[in-house]
Amino acid sequence: MIRRLTIDELLTGSPIPIVDVRTPAEFDHGHIPGAKNIPLFSNDERVVVGTTYKQQGREAAILLGFDLTGSKWSGFIHQALGIAPAKKIAVHCWRGGMRSAAMAWALDLYGFEVFLVQGGYKHYRHWVLRKLAQPWQLAVVGGMTGSGKTRILARLDQNGEQVVDLEDLAQHQGSTYGTLNRLVQPTQEQFENDLAARLSVLDAGRRIWIEDESQSIGKCILPKPFWTRLRDGILFDLQVPLQHRVAALAEEYGTLDREFLIDCTERIVKRLGPEQTKYAVAAIREDRIPDFIRQVLGYYDKAYRKGLKYREPSRIIGIACDDDDPVLNMKILLAAAQTNATSAASAAGTAGTAGTTGAAGATTTIPDIAWK
Repeated sequence: MIRRLTIDELLTGSPIPIVDVRTPAEFDHGHIPGAKNIPLFSNDERVVVGTTYKQQGREAAILLGFDLTGSKWSGFIHQALGIAPAKKIAVHCWRGGMRSAAMAWALDLYGFEVFLVQGGYKHYRHWVLRKLAQPWQLAVVGGMTGSGKTRILARLDQNGEQVVDLEDLAQHQGSTYGTLNRLVQPTQEQFENDLAARLSVLDAGRRIWIEDESQSIGKCILPKPFWTRLRDGILFDLQVPLQHRVAALAEEYGTLDREFLIDCTERIVKRLGPEQTKYAVAAIREDRIPDFIRQVLGYYDKAYRKGLKYREPSRIIGIACDDDDPVLNMKILLAAAQTNATSAASAAGTAGTAGTTGAAGATTTIPDIAWK
């Protein structure tokens, strides 16, 4: 029996293996996270069928489609059994049209319990854009390059906080060196799909921790509604001593291929300056990685300070971190967030508190005794 279900029903109900029957090229461009691709047509076959539909009509295109897939149906069923051994499966194409209907018919004939997704991937993309436009409550972790923001986010996640790691989703560290010479970024569409999928499992009524980012993370662009939420969120500005930042970055980048580091450095010569670039490249070649790091931090620190000027000062909370321990700094961050929330509630007349340490615009330090 073939049943129809909406995208919302598919994504909020009990998990069902999802099969996307679009071409490999369509699937690679963007797909529902977790879906598997069983392409009804190859990339070239789809072009031929589409041309036939336009020139000769629907019936001619259907006959051609059966001619092209005639010997493939057994293989389709074997692939589906590998994906859904319990023989319960959801199927979609671009708009929920003939491709998914044909696959659903064949799987139903074989004995699968088939769910045909209404509107197909097109409706899923509408769902993604709606999800990204929701009024998420973002708490933004900022700080100069090397402040350990990603490590703190990981600790927050382990501590039961809601976290979105944009750099992990974008597979990029957010600088000219951001691919680390090994990361491969998703397409823009897939980045949006993955971000929406991550947000969909979080509680929109609770705070979500996220790292401060520019609108572009490598080649991935944060959609405008979500980017606006990030820029409007309270920024917790981690203030980590330079020596700790240099040491952390030297450890992270010191193992990378030297030619990769040189190529990346030379790409920012206009921003870094010719003399600084020359010195940084020489430091790389001579294996003086801390010196290279200090040189490029001059540019990145300046860029970060410039970015702070575009934020509302009252929504920036300085977090003094004398150590580079991510656990300790996470605790300081959480304490500052709690103090800020209490201060905000007091200002709104909904709660009372003594003192204003940690209010927006202030620098917060938490003594060790707070954690004993």
